Amino acid sequence: MAIGQRQLFSNFSRMGQELFSTFQLERKRLLGFISITIAIILAFQYLELPYGAVQPTVFSGNKTPTSDSTGFQAADLPSNSETLKNVTFLNQENSTDENAHEIVDIPKTSEVKDNVSSTGLISEPARGSGRSLEFGVTDESSSEESFEISNNGSATGQTGNLGYNNTVSHLVPPSETKVSQNMTPPMLSNDYDETEFTEGERFKPPQDDVKIVGNNSSISSMPKETKRSQIPQEVTTISKMNELLLQNRASYRSMRPRWSAAVDQELLQTRSEIENAPTVNDDVNLYAPLFRNVSRFKRSYELMERTLKVYVYREGAKPIMHSPYLLGIYASEGWFMKQMEASTQFVTKDPKKAHLFYLPFSSRMLEETLYVQNSHSSRNLVQYLKNYVDMIAGKHNFWNRTGGADHFLVACHDWAPTETKRNMGRCLRALCNADVKEGFVLGKDVSLPETYVRNAQRPTRNLGGNRVSKRKTLAFFAGGMHGYVRPILLQHWENKDPDMKIFGTLPKSKGNRNYIQYMKSSKYCICAKGYEVNSPRVVEAIFFECVPVIISDNFVPPFFEMLNWESFAVFVLEKDIPNLKSILLSIPQKRYLQMQMMVKKVQQHFLWHRSPVKYDIFHMILHSIWYNRVFTAKAR
Repeated sequence: MAIGQRQLFSNFSRMGQELFSTFQLERKRLLGFISITIAIILAFQYLELPYGAVQPTVFSGNKTPTSDSTGFQAADLPSNSETLKNVTFLNQENSTDENAHEIVDIPKTSEVKDNVSSTGLISEPARGSGRSLEFGVTDESSSEESFEISNNGSATGQTGNLGYNNTVSHLVPPSETKVSQNMTPPMLSNDYDETEFTEGERFKPPQDDVKIVGNNSSISSMPKETKRSQIPQEVTTISKMNELLLQNRASYRSMRPRWSAAVDQELLQTRSEIENAPTVNDDVNLYAPLFRNVSRFKRSYELMERTLKVYVYREGAKPIMHSPYLLGIYASEGWFMKQMEASTQFVTKDPKKAHLFYLPFSSRMLEETLYVQNSHSSRNLVQYLKNYVDMIAGKHNFWNRTGGADHFLVACHDWAPTETKRNMGRCLRALCNADVKEGFVLGKDVSLPETYVRNAQRPTRNLGGNRVSKRKTLAFFAGGMHGYVRPILLQHWENKDPDMKIFGTLPKSKGNRNYIQYMKSSKYCICAKGYEVNSPRVVEAIFFECVPVIISDNFVPPFFEMLNWESFAVFVLEKDIPNLKSILLSIPQKRYLQMQMMVKKVQQHFLWHRSPVKYDIFHMILHSIWYNRVFTAKAR
């Protein structure tokens, strides 16, 4: 009996040891699995999320990694809850000029994501609002150099090497830093600071300032006056812009490259061939009176198709980088990004062969992702772009060779000029907000057409308008009271004259048919500025074959370096709004018929297609950037 008990005890003891050993082994496996999982999560977030946007739950106190990290992060990144709240919803109205921004909160549980259709086109992010995307209805769901370039072809301050902050250890490992140690931090001037916005200056004024009631809208009071809420004292007219363009073309040159490259000589040879272009007498695809010089345009375009190579930086994380947004008023930058990155004709993987370098960021997504609600400041947005420039300047030597003069960006958001002026001032900037008085450099920068795309599958839906005999309305405008010009327009012309169909916000209609019908049946379509100089109505007028009447002092119209805008558009100074009807009536019928025909001819240059076609808006944007680079480039 005693022997049996000892044996039983021995068996239990052996089983206990085995169980303990098994427990120890499983515990080690579990800890190893947890460690691997955490490492994968951190690696995934570092690679896939916007720079610096590592989940705060991984770190104590909701803190993201500091600048000691080797990851590229944006300064003053908003918290997770702030980011969810900072999705911009635009006012739903017949105005397609969304220069004002209404920042509204959305529930923390809201899911904001891109919908990708079966064709691979990216559509409007899901907002859960189900608002219309038809024409005329705003979709509510939807290191610069140490001198300042002026528009007389000259520059003030230092004209030598472009300065960069040599402290880039938070962007790239020190061993990879290629920025010269004697470079100084980039600054425009000691007194320059446009990163703070005053209330009503860049944002929509309080709703009770302007009251609109259906078709019979009435202005109960004018918007609050700010430094931008009055007609400019000094105006650069179209004729003056023509003179400035010629002056800049003759005098302005970009920074001399720090070392020579084969592409420099190719650009100089291209310039010579354009300047000596053979005369074009007849081209079925190009209507000569639309252009400043159709012979130069055609030769330059041919050389672009034959020669141009663009290097697209792969660095940068979504949604700010490499994330084309194809709907809404800022669609131009998204469509260009999508078609540029997909181009097999122009894109090269060898940067040594590149004539141009594309910085593929979305100014719209930059604002939606990083803007801190009610801060009225873009400092963290500017800092994000500076960090990006520092990163590519430290990782590659392409930027440092020219100081960014052969780099370009395409940005349609109203804030893009401010966001890019400090650290991307030498770049070729394609901007919708092309204000000659706000740092836009004629001959270097490109005026980007603001196109309001509602249907990514059919971007040319509803194209065209009534024939001339069916256009009974003299002039038409409808839209919200953004800025100071539109209230003045309504004050003088709303319900004042049957020939002048000037409204506030039109009543809603299915597919916004009222707005479309007015555009299609009017002789002249009024393109009045909002808070900024640009408006999608300019391209809309061309889309519906209506002669655009641009009321926006100091606005540089799209493709200004190529197109003869006075051949197909009317420019009215803001101070002349009281005389608007008499100005339009003074245009002879023969002249009107010529302009309307020219609008139909120029239309092809302002259309997006799912696949780019010759002379369309994609090629026109790229050509203007190419042309300006050719005529500003210097050789070593």
